Amino acid sequence: MARPPAPVPVYPLLVWTWCRAVAQYPLSLAFLALAQAFAALAELTAIVVVFGHAGVLAGFTVHEALLVYALATAAFSTADLLMGSVERLGEHIRTGSLDTMLVRPVPPLVQIAADRFSPQRLGRILPAAAVLVHALAGLDAPWTAGRALFLPVLLASAVAVCCAVWVIGACLQFFATDAREAANSITYGGQALTEYPLAVYGRGVVRAATFAVPLAFVSWQPALFLLDRPDPTGLPDWLRFTPPAVAAGMCALAALVWRTGLRHYRSTGS
Repeated sequence: MARPPAPVPVYPLLVWTWCRAVAQYPLSLAFLALAQAFAALAELTAIVVVFGHAGVLAGFTVHEALLVYALATAAFSTADLLMGSVERLGEHIRTGSLDTMLVRPVPPLVQIAADRFSPQRLGRILPAAAVLVHALAGLDAPWTAGRALFLPVLLASAVAVCCAVWVIGACLQFFATDAREAANSITYGGQALTEYPLAVYGRGVVRAATFAVPLAFVSWQPALFLLDRPDPTGLPDWLRFTPPAVAAGMCALAALVWRTGLRHYRSTGS
């Protein structure tokens, strides 16, 4: 029996197929990407206005707040680009297309993640990346070899946490096919939460975002590491070094939840 193709090379192939399809309408793609960019710029403007008017809010200047915003937006937007399509799991269940995916020699999660892939989401990533470069260039903390080497690890960990949150939220639709909005409250709501320094929220929110749904490791803890400052919420400083471990744990949990959802799934024809 022939071995099924490995998921890693298949995902780029599926993505390229969808990109070629979308590229047939370049003007539409350009306008959609611009719309994404304007949405990101609107969020950025809100942060600049709030922190610029306040001067210092919860101990953070506008420049430091921009670092938090850029980390959060870059991570969530990249995760949305890579895994955002899993939020349509309920649609695949209702239409029966998930049944088709299950009999193909490619993991269904890979197929769903690549489904309707569109580079228009780069419209949010590119402004966030530009703001991140600007914020990093203006840091007061000195750059060391260790800090420079740990930065890409923090960024990759943040994206992995966001991807795991996307998958876990999507798996709610295995049990309630109309739970997409509930899942979106975790993903897009989580992005809105992490775009601001967590110090502006109450202690209950900070602890929930650290120990319940670990969104604090997307932007807050990495920002504290890059700014080289103690956590104003009173949590231990060693947490800023744990994003890789949190990302690994979240990915393992997402895999477990996905497999549990697949075992729970009953075909639309059953």
